[in-house]
Amino acid sequence: MSYTLTTPLYYVNDRAHLGSAYTTLACDAVARYQRLKGEQVLFITGCDEHGQKIQRTAEAAGLSPQAHCDAVSEGYRALWNRWQISNDRFVRTTDPRHQALVEQFFARVEANGDVVEGRQQGWYCVACEEFKDDAPGSEDPECAIHRKPLEWRDEVNLFFRLSRYQSQIEELIRRPGFIAPASRQKEVENFVAQGLRDFSISRINLPWGIPVPGHDGHTFYVWFDALLGYLTALIPPEDPVNLELISQGGWPAQLHVIGKDILRFHAVYWPAMLLSAGLPLPERVFGHGFLTREGQKMGKSLGNVLDPEVLLERCGRDAVRWYLLRDIPFGDDGDFQQQRFTDLVNNDLANTIGNLLNRTSSMARRWFADAVPPAGPAAQPDHPLAVAALAAGETVNTALDALDFRAAAEASLQLAITANGFLNDQAPWKQMKLEGQETAVAADLYAVLEATRWVAVLLAPLLPELSERMLVQLGQQPFESGIGTSVTTPSPWRAAQRWGALEPGLALIEPQPVMQRLELETPL
Repeated sequence: MSYTLTTPLYYVNDRAHLGSAYTTLACDAVARYQRLKGEQVLFITGCDEHGQKIQRTAEAAGLSPQAHCDAVSEGYRALWNRWQISNDRFVRTTDPRHQALVEQFFARVEANGDVVEGRQQGWYCVACEEFKDDAPGSEDPECAIHRKPLEWRDEVNLFFRLSRYQSQIEELIRRPGFIAPASRQKEVENFVAQGLRDFSISRINLPWGIPVPGHDGHTFYVWFDALLGYLTALIPPEDPVNLELISQGGWPAQLHVIGKDILRFHAVYWPAMLLSAGLPLPERVFGHGFLTREGQKMGKSLGNVLDPEVLLERCGRDAVRWYLLRDIPFGDDGDFQQQRFTDLVNNDLANTIGNLLNRTSSMARRWFADAVPPAGPAAQPDHPLAVAALAAGETVNTALDALDFRAAAEASLQLAITANGFLNDQAPWKQMKLEGQETAVAADLYAVLEATRWVAVLLAPLLPELSERMLVQLGQQPFESGIGTSVTTPSPWRAAQRWGALEPGLALIEPQPVMQRLELETPL
């Protein structure tokens, strides 16, 4: 068995932005968590590279569509590499292998009687690559999302008979957990309740797309083509393209993570297409919210777009991962606030967690021969920090199963706060001055060091690099959660969630700050 998850296939009309980085970082945390649990993971991302918008963007830049797509998709690939995103596959819809799969899928759908010819009339948004049912009756309507004029279309297209799947889609979207978060389910139910209408799956006179077999002049509508990228990615590059074999490659997916604006395509159109082709349905579709900046929508015209490359360069991976996953409830809209970003990173990571490790390790080394002190009674499972650690572990695992990154991050942080509080209450720097207190001080320091080890363990899915730096300073083996992680049973990460795993007498290296403070003197 494997755990397959996907980001959207990002549209290459422009380079990556903070929204695409947010989605990808969240999926990376899920992939790492599943690997740490001992699952065989297939994490898919990639680029959607066809459509009129791409053709026009390339022409405006004086490039061929292929040259434009090559440059932008390579930018995505390089950026995810710099962010240390652990995707196993990167699919491009201009890959000839993808065309072969699209043709096989279409043959199934057509053979099932679900492709008919019809006339498509309506207002079309090139930026959305979507007809707008709710376009106002004025002569010059515009897209409510992009604030750009809509274009009137009247052409003969091929249609997918979505209306045939009304009852099956109604049943699917009522299934608990299929659409997440639950707040998004009603929106989809309302859309489906209006009655599903057949939708266009081809365009005419649009050369930048995959030709429809047997239908001269037609190319596949970009959404029909792009959704199938999830299937193309399942086929190992060295294997021939065969739709019959995708179940061996990790289908059905356990999770599609997307922006809420494309939920309809993934929760309605995509399942109907799969039903038509006789393929299993994905288990869950998660539509997350949008990001604003300082309360404003981000846009080039406002000059307030946050560039993920700039964020990486000035702030580092740990800081951005922590802020996005710890401060924004996944599924809701979020607002990037630079002061809050700086405060959270400095207070949570540099001060609370970093200083906890630094000062506890320093005291242990000073008074106990550069090593972990004897545990004494601190090794018992009823020690207050043991109880706190086990509770934090349960919360983190439950939260990550539910994609609640915020709750997982807060539970890890709260354990560090509790350990700091215990250290302050016990005040070993005072106790060591009293005769006969060495054993008690040793136990207290052991308990805090062990709680700190737990913090590092629990942070591994969210902040793999910070977790590694902490574990190394505690003499522990860091966890593998990236590409190519071998599956072992029981998983080392699960096994590490045991109180008392820190070995007394283990050498402690000289502590170094595990997290530098953020000092942002100018806007990002």
